Amino acid sequence: MFVMKRISRLLIVAVALLVACVSACHASVVSSRQLLEVVDIDRPAVSPDGRSVAFRIERASVERNTYDTVWYVQGLDDRWPGRVAEGGVPLRDSAGGSLPATAVWSADGRWIYYRALIGGKIEVWRAAADGSGAEAVTHDAADVRDFVLGKGGRVLRYCVGATREQVRSAERAEYDNGIHIDRTVPIGQSLFRSGYVGGRMATQRFGKIWFDRISLLDDVPDRWKEVDLRTKVIRELAAAPAGSNRDVSRDKGHPNAWRMSRAADEGRVAILTRIGDRQGLRLKPEVRLSASLPGSGSHETVCQAASCTGKAITGVQWRPDSDEVLFTISDPNAGLAQSIYRWNVRSGVVLPVARSSGLLNGGRETSSQCGVSPAAMVCVSATASQPPRLERIDLETGARRVLFEPNAALAQEMATSGTVRLLRWKNAKGQVFTGQFYAAKNRSGARPPLFVNYYQCAGFVRGGVGDEWPFASLAAHGISALCINAAPYLVDAVDRYNEALSAVQSAVKLLSARGQIDAAKVGMGGLSFGSEVTLWVAMRSRLLCAASVSTPSVSSLYYLFGSLKGSRFENGLKELWGLGSPEQTPDRWRLLSPEFNLDRLTAPILFQTPEQEYLYALDYEIPLIREHRADLYVFPNEPHQKFQPKHKLAVYERNLDWFRFWLQGYEDAAPSKQPQYARWRAMQGPAGQAGSAAP
Repeated sequence: MFVMKRISRLLIVAVALLVACVSACHASVVSSRQLLEVVDIDRPAVSPDGRSVAFRIERASVERNTYDTVWYVQGLDDRWPGRVAEGGVPLRDSAGGSLPATAVWSADGRWIYYRALIGGKIEVWRAAADGSGAEAVTHDAADVRDFVLGKGGRVLRYCVGATREQVRSAERAEYDNGIHIDRTVPIGQSLFRSGYVGGRMATQRFGKIWFDRISLLDDVPDRWKEVDLRTKVIRELAAAPAGSNRDVSRDKGHPNAWRMSRAADEGRVAILTRIGDRQGLRLKPEVRLSASLPGSGSHETVCQAASCTGKAITGVQWRPDSDEVLFTISDPNAGLAQSIYRWNVRSGVVLPVARSSGLLNGGRETSSQCGVSPAAMVCVSATASQPPRLERIDLETGARRVLFEPNAALAQEMATSGTVRLLRWKNAKGQVFTGQFYAAKNRSGARPPLFVNYYQCAGFVRGGVGDEWPFASLAAHGISALCINAAPYLVDAVDRYNEALSAVQSAVKLLSARGQIDAAKVGMGGLSFGSEVTLWVAMRSRLLCAASVSTPSVSSLYYLFGSLKGSRFENGLKELWGLGSPEQTPDRWRLLSPEFNLDRLTAPILFQTPEQEYLYALDYEIPLIREHRADLYVFPNEPHQKFQPKHKLAVYERNLDWFRFWLQGYEDAAPSKQPQYARWRAMQGPAGQAGSAAP
């Protein structure tokens, strides 16, 4: 065992030294590939005795077009973690996002339990904390949906749905007999095994939420089972066990809760509730923190201290074996920088624990939680200039110590290759905006161009929501980049888009007045809401020289495909955009849709869209392509957020080429890229000039 741990540690050191050497010897700029291959750390879980932490890392492999995941356990006083198990293929939601990887410790601290997709099966696995081995605990014909430990850790309870063979048989039957089209079928994409579900290409249906997708037979009810971990005997359970994520009855006493945390003893409950007057906002603007203690019945104590009132509280959890609630503030006036506090529910005292200029939580998701013991928290720390790393934070003193830093070489390169800083400014109405500004490396003395993205910019940003525009790489090649944090979501779409437009206009004006950018050379790109804003800025201003979008905006085709879903789609369309059918609200459609504003789209547009969504936008993309005003790429088998590493690298690099071409007049000499430049030169018109070397 000692030998295995030593080998694991030596491998970690060797890899770190190799990466550092490659970085020091070759790179003067942060490349798109480096941003893609950042090691992410997910959901640290502290052992019952508070001495160790389990966590999973995830890293893209471009060569194999997949992601490597590994489970580690590290003593909080140890210098290095020990590798305990493979993590399997990352599980994803239907939009392409990576699902949380959560470890559950055994009561004696000898094992960690987790779900893993290995060999085409989603089972519950357990790995020995000392690294001596890992094994599947379940061997079910169906994929495991959820699990909990019970009876002091002597049994494992898990739930499943339809078997894998039943799902495949249903898919084959549809293929043979024809797929009946109804409101559940996601028309606008290939219909047979065209999207990833559970790590394989599967036939999909629409779920209950907007355009969320599920597999065939996903609506088969949960079946709960219990396996005795000593005898391996399995028995069926009549209902979901208490404490499972699928036990909806446990939260019925708090119907207005936005987020909740229950202590392990179930007697302590901390609640976040959204309050205040919406005043045109989709969500109430403020958050109330309250908690109930054992013996208090239904009484909730509300935190009244200045540190927890009028603050953007986004996370809450209990300090084990205490009456203290740990809560996280993500400050919108500080670029969503996170701070952690502890509130003693009995005394009312609130004390600071730690502060960051970025994220200090359980991973990339803003609301994810640190691991916690009675004495310390273990958090993933990430800022605009610092890639993710794992830190121990003392709950009494706030002292911080780095436990694991897998991205140390990139952090060093970020520090030496350029500067990134928080930018704060106001629009003409006095509204405050924040963003991360990546100042261009500029040796020519001329003002550099600017690229803008508008959505969310928390932690180590990389490429904006969806990771498609490599900010650090743009800056390293002479294009400054600004990632703007979106204002609170307004119900009215026109107000929402105009607010975003004002943020972009005022930022460009400010940076230009400071002599930091060339206001005549501005590009913009975005995904989802960011795509909508980019097209709105292109339609309603003359700010942009070039644009890049990756997902569709509302149009006639969008309505046509979505209308088959019936009232759910119609209600969403009305709520999000104030739209009825094109016949019912023609003026609103003419105002919002790019389809009816083609003459306003004067900037060339690069569309890099997922196969699941590209048909929705062809009614405005095709006219632009035919008039040499746009270029379109479609990525097979990709959902809303592309996730295949080869696709993501291609998107990163093409966006870099696109904006260097339009903002700098630069063309890469690589022979494989000449066809794209020929198309782009044709978009310049008869007077267009071929690009020259960039500064």
